Amino acid sequence: MNRTLTGTIRMDRKTKMLCKRLRPGDIALIAHRNLDELAAQDLVEKGVKAVINAYNTFSGEYPARGTKYLLDKGVYVLDSVGDGIFSRLSEGEVVTITGNSIISCGQNLGKGRIIENNFLQKKFYLAEKNLKHQLDLFVQNTMEYARKEKDLILGNLEIPHLKTSLLGKHVLIVVRGKNYKKDLRAIRSYIKEVKPVLIGVDGGGDALCEMGFRPHLIIGDMDSVEDGTLKKAGEIIVHAYPDGTAPGMERINLLGLEARLFPAPGTSEDLAFLIAYEKKAELIVAVGSHSHMIDFLEKGRKGMASTFLVRLKIGDKLVDARGLAHLYRGGVRWQYLSALLAAAAFPVAVLTILSPLVRHFFYLLSWRFGLH
Repeated sequence: MNRTLTGTIRMDRKTKMLCKRLRPGDIALIAHRNLDELAAQDLVEKGVKAVINAYNTFSGEYPARGTKYLLDKGVYVLDSVGDGIFSRLSEGEVVTITGNSIISCGQNLGKGRIIENNFLQKKFYLAEKNLKHQLDLFVQNTMEYARKEKDLILGNLEIPHLKTSLLGKHVLIVVRGKNYKKDLRAIRSYIKEVKPVLIGVDGGGDALCEMGFRPHLIIGDMDSVEDGTLKKAGEIIVHAYPDGTAPGMERINLLGLEARLFPAPGTSEDLAFLIAYEKKAELIVAVGSHSHMIDFLEKGRKGMASTFLVRLKIGDKLVDARGLAHLYRGGVRWQYLSALLAAAAFPVAVLTILSPLVRHFFYLLSWRFGLH
């Protein structure tokens, strides 16, 4: 349905960076192919009235969930405008969207495609048909990179020294993933009672600070965490490429802070889990972690090799925050929960095979080889 909307343009090629500057009623200009649900949630949380995307918001390659989330929340979406729109518009400029046209000072600066629910339904149908092909590619990439990244579990990586001791403690790792803020709020009583070591993976540290908790450690490439969070953190580890290159260290230096490098393959999320395991944490609680194919595709990753390997290694030490939250809502005290977990402990190999991530991987394998 054609609409006319007027608002102030805020623009950035990185959606998560743009969200830091958005104000209610703004029109967001992004360059985000196959918009993921987390980015869409951030845009809605900031109160945008419309989203203009230079690229294809939903291609139908896989069931990316961001565009539907925007429409469900009443946000007007105009996509496929073209990359040139970034040179024709300026930050803070007031524009009017009329149907599929972008108007400023009486000039038509670009046209795009209006995204509506009937269009999405057709695209989701194509995405479902294409899912088996995506599974095939995903499994192939996972197996190929698992061979290259096997040092993650063979112990050939040098784990950075930490000032904070994790030995025998609970460690809570917060990642910017689906519903991560909601899940973090749900285990607030656990955090207050048990006082786990708090690790934020990039922007996950911001969520901890928003709830009034000070992260003991921030790890990541430093591309989405707030300056204030970095200044509050007990210590910082910058995830570097395996060759030692670390673009995030420049930001740390500009802030006058200290950090240690961790050159390694894989994601910063994987390294956070690995650090907790290697530093002998008793239990690792995950908030917002990525666990299935769509999660990884939405992050632009074509496989989950490093995640699969790390989860194999840490085994039964890993607990998802959502399961923990159910127990706490029932009024279960941690000392009883600890006894329950101890009583339920099976050999690591068995628990590893039964973990959701590993089951998911073998499910993908079954699709790959036609066993499903």
